[in-house]
Amino acid sequence: MAQMTARQPVPLRFTPGRTILYLAVIGLCVLFGFPVFWTLMSSFKTTAEMAAFPPVIIPDVFQWDNYRRVLVVPRIPVTLWVLNSAIVVTLTTLGTLISASVVAYSFARFEYRGRDALFMITLATMMLPAEVTLIPQFILFYKLGWINTLNPLWVPAWFGGGGFAIFLMRQFILSLPRDLDEAALIDGAGYFRIFWSILLPLCKPIMATLGIITLIGSWSDFIGPLIYLNTPTKFTVSIGLQFFNNSPEVGGESLRHLLMAACILSMIPTIALFFLGQRYFVQGIVMSGIKG
Repeated sequence: MAQMTARQPVPLRFTPGRTILYLAVIGLCVLFGFPVFWTLMSSFKTTAEMAAFPPVIIPDVFQWDNYRRVLVVPRIPVTLWVLNSAIVVTLTTLGTLISASVVAYSFARFEYRGRDALFMITLATMMLPAEVTLIPQFILFYKLGWINTLNPLWVPAWFGGGGFAIFLMRQFILSLPRDLDEAALIDGAGYFRIFWSILLPLCKPIMATLGIITLIGSWSDFIGPLIYLNTPTKFTVSIGLQFFNNSPEVGGESLRHLLMAACILSMIPTIALFFLGQRYFVQGIVMSGIKG
């Protein structure tokens, strides 16, 4: 009887404070969700509905053909841009996960001179705006002959993955008991074997979290392709979409409705990935803050 009573739902009481909180949450959801809703509805509009005033929110007839036309617009190789983005995102995500986990393992499990100072310097890099290092990086990649290639977009991820990635991985590894390492050492396992066979499988939640964050950031990156890429055939999706805006007329027709359809198509992979990995994402964020 006690267990049955404990499982009964508790009735929700709407106090004035809770009512205000719920209204604020609903208002913020509408505020932040309306741009996405507007983009989605605009992707189904005709050229006349896009230029209508007052604005048309929901089209009279949904133009599903807009999504097909995005892929066949002359001089706008959307399929090639998606392929370039997929290559950059895959290599960036793999590089971040591998290199950040190795560096974080060093910071979390080994004691050596200057370790804490190096970790503080790593954290300090998170305070530097990307614009500060933009010119030195451009000069470096220019000397290497990497301008107008995809290399500057993914190679840096294989050298630590960034201060945030290292910090997130380190915090999670610190939450794992050292008894696992000691037991493996007694059994004769080396440090690399401990890392690869014991700790890394336990880091799946935080690696999923870091992978989702890295993938979304890499897929949406705009300043990198804008600085390093010059040839349209090497563009990624984020910068390639500007062709719909900068070349507004093809055969006398405005392309703003196709731009909205292209934006929706570019959002689908990241949104789908987030919802598929939402459970691991939340678990990784929570567990990475257990131990400092």
